[in-house]
Amino acid sequence: MGRLFGTDGIRGIVGDKLTFALARYVGRALVHALPKGEDGKSRVLIGMDTRLSSDTLADSLMQGVCDAGGDAVIIGVCSTPAVAYLVTKDNFDAGVMISVSHNPWDYNGIKIFGSDGFKLSDVLEERIEEMILDGDTEALRADRMGTLQYDFDMVNGYVEHLISSCAVSLSGLRIGIDCANGSAAETAERIFTSLGAECHMLDDKPDGMNINENCGSTHIEGLRTLVREKGLDAGVAFDGDADRCLAIDEMGRDVDGDFILAILAKRMKEAGVLDGNTVVGTVASNLGLKKFCEASGIDFATTKVGDRYVLELMNENGYALGGEQSGHIIMRRLCTTGDGQLTAIMLLSCLKESGKSLSALAAIMKKYPQYTINVGADAEEKKLLKTDEVIMKHISEGERAMGDSGRILIRPSGTEPLIRIMTEGEDNRLAEEVCKKLASDIEARLHELKRSVR
Repeated sequence: MGRLFGTDGIRGIVGDKLTFALARYVGRALVHALPKGEDGKSRVLIGMDTRLSSDTLADSLMQGVCDAGGDAVIIGVCSTPAVAYLVTKDNFDAGVMISVSHNPWDYNGIKIFGSDGFKLSDVLEERIEEMILDGDTEALRADRMGTLQYDFDMVNGYVEHLISSCAVSLSGLRIGIDCANGSAAETAERIFTSLGAECHMLDDKPDGMNINENCGSTHIEGLRTLVREKGLDAGVAFDGDADRCLAIDEMGRDVDGDFILAILAKRMKEAGVLDGNTVVGTVASNLGLKKFCEASGIDFATTKVGDRYVLELMNENGYALGGEQSGHIIMRRLCTTGDGQLTAIMLLSCLKESGKSLSALAAIMKKYPQYTINVGADAEEKKLLKTDEVIMKHISEGERAMGDSGRILIRPSGTEPLIRIMTEGEDNRLAEEVCKKLASDIEARLHELKRSVR
C-alpha cells in the first residue's frame, strides 16, 4: 500500500491524516491524472455519506477539481455504489465518494472510481499519490478553471436502477431495515416500499455524528430486537455508505455474507446465470461456504481479504458472484462494486420466490464456529507478524493446538489500525480458547516491544 492510499482509498481521522487541504490536493491531482475529454476537460462526480465532515471534504475536493480545470458535480448524500453506477450512466471521467464505510463519525475517507465504474487502478492511485507528495498540484489560471454544479436529483437514476433490477414484487413481506444513520437513510425506505414490502425503519435519522453508532451492519443487535418484537419476515442492515448488507432471519438469527452468497449462488446456478460456475470468497470466508459449494457442484475461489481483491479475480475470469462475510456482495452483471441495497433486494427476492422462511433458505449452509479478536496495532507493529520470532512462535503453538480440526488466520487490517485474529474449527471451545490465547500473547508481545523502544 502507498503512503496515502490503502486497500480502499484514503482514510483517517479528519484533521489528522485526512485534512481539507489534502482533499483539495486530491481533487487537483485527480484531474491532472485523468485522460481528458474532447473539450480538454475532465468531469468528476462527487457523492458523500452523512458524516459531519463529508460536506466540507466534498467542497474541498470540488475546489481542487475546479482549480485544475475539471468540472465537478456534487450529488449530495448517496451510497458508494450509487457513485459507481452514475459515473458510467452519465458519462463522467471519474467519481469520488466521501465516506469511510463502517468507521465512526470522526473518521472519513476518499474513494475514487474510474469512468468504467470500477475503483481506480493501482497505477492511477500511485500517480495521484506521487503528485500530491511531490507538491505537483498547482492550480490553473482563473480563466481556465472548471465549473461546479449541484444536482441532488441525480441519485434518482440509481434508485430507479435498483427498483428495475427486481423481477418480483416484494408485497406481503414485512421487513426491518437498519440504515446505520448513513447513506441508506436517503433511499432505502423509498426503494423497498416501491417494491411492495412493508418497511419498519431503524436508524434512519442521521445527525452527522450517529453514523454506525451501535447500529447498522457492525452492530446488528437493534435490528434483531426489532425483527423479533414485531414478528417480521426478515431484517436487513447496511453500513455507513451502504456498500454492504447483513441480514436477520425471522427467528432473530444472523445471516451473514457467507450465507447470502450461498443463497444467491444456488438461485443463480438454477437460473443458469452463475458465470464460470464459481463463487469468489476470501481466506476469511467460513469453511461452511466452501463445503456448500462442493456439495452443490460449484467451484469456490479465494482471494485476500478485501472486496477489491474479490472483484479483481471476478473481472479476470468473468465470474458473476463474489463477496465477503462482512456483507460486501458483488453481482458482476448488475454492479461494479459491493452494493448493500441491491444485495438486500436480491436476497428478499429469493425469499419471496421460494415461499420459504429466511431461516429455511439459510439452512443450505452449515456455519463452522469462528472466533475473531482484534488487537490494536500501527503500521510498524503489523509488520512484526512476519518478522518477530516470539509472535511467530505463539502462532505456531496455536496451529499445533488446533491440529487438523481447524485453522488460524491472522492478518493486518487494510483499513484500520488492527491485527485481526481468527480461529475456525469443528471444536467450538477449542477455537475460542486458541483465539483468546493468541490475542493475549500477541498483545502482550507488542506492549513488551513498545516498552523496550522507550
